[in-house]
Amino acid sequence: MTPAALWCMAPDRVEIRPGLMGEGVLVEAMFSGISRGTERLVASGRVPVSEHIRMRGPSMEGDFPFPVKYGYCSVGRVTEGRLKGRAVFALFPHQTHYRLPEEALTPLPDDLPPDRAILAANTETALTVLWDSGAGAGDRIAVVGAGVLGALIAQLAARLPGAEVTLIDINPDRADLARALGLSFALPEDAPQDCDVVIHTSASQAGLSLSLSLAGQEATVVEASWHGDTAVAVPLGGAFHSRRLRLVSSQVGNIPATRLPRWTYARRLAKALDLLRDPRLDVLISGETNFADLPTEYASILAAPGTLCHRIRY
Repeated sequence: MTPAALWCMAPDRVEIRPGLMGEGVLVEAMFSGISRGTERLVASGRVPVSEHIRMRGPSMEGDFPFPVKYGYCSVGRVTEGRLKGRAVFALFPHQTHYRLPEEALTPLPDDLPPDRAILAANTETALTVLWDSGAGAGDRIAVVGAGVLGALIAQLAARLPGAEVTLIDINPDRADLARALGLSFALPEDAPQDCDVVIHTSASQAGLSLSLSLAGQEATVVEASWHGDTAVAVPLGGAFHSRRLRLVSSQVGNIPATRLPRWTYARRLAKALDLLRDPRLDVLISGETNFADLPTEYASILAAPGTLCHRIRY
């Protein structure tokens, strides 16, 4: 049977159309997750021409800007081969079923619910950002932007012994999210100063400016947002040089050089799934939609400011 897949056809217009099956063992999708930040840029046609090749996702079809089949948070059940009957995570777009080589599938831990495992790609990114930040035990850490990625980074950073972690957002409702994850929360005007590490995830110029203002002497500011084709002014005047700040980029497509001798992509993804065994993380899934309803719902899901990770059920 020909699989059905979600295709972005024009700015903020999607359709369900046939998708390629691929090669390997058969996987029947159970859930997939909408990664709102990246998918909103893709759906609006805002992937820069310079990034058209680098931004191609695994098993993506079509070409940027449109039409394109895009996504990378799929959880399904294998129906044949060595992994038959196992629930697995795959970097695959929103599609009803597909084939992939067994080595491209990561089995879920037995005690990880498949409906939470859609957060694996975001958790893998969060782990990479924390590595790039160099954050350590006892550090004062500010995470600016309380979306899925920011919340995951803050939750991981809070596991460092003695770390003082604050999740910061302009939306006061995100205080409930922080509380559910056992984190401190602050509005921008109440954010802690002289931080050892500041991580920015809000994808806004104001958020980046705030992040630089919170950094202490010789501190590190990690830019974890992807701004697409938006030009962002970076305030490098003021105290930027006198404080000898370090502005560092982070991107999940590569493993940081300090870990590359020991870490593989497979090891990093397996660790991300292991970290998702915490049931508190269910709070990051803000809604659910049946796959068949996506053509009428997708644009509003991406536009809603309250969307965190939105789950698709097959």
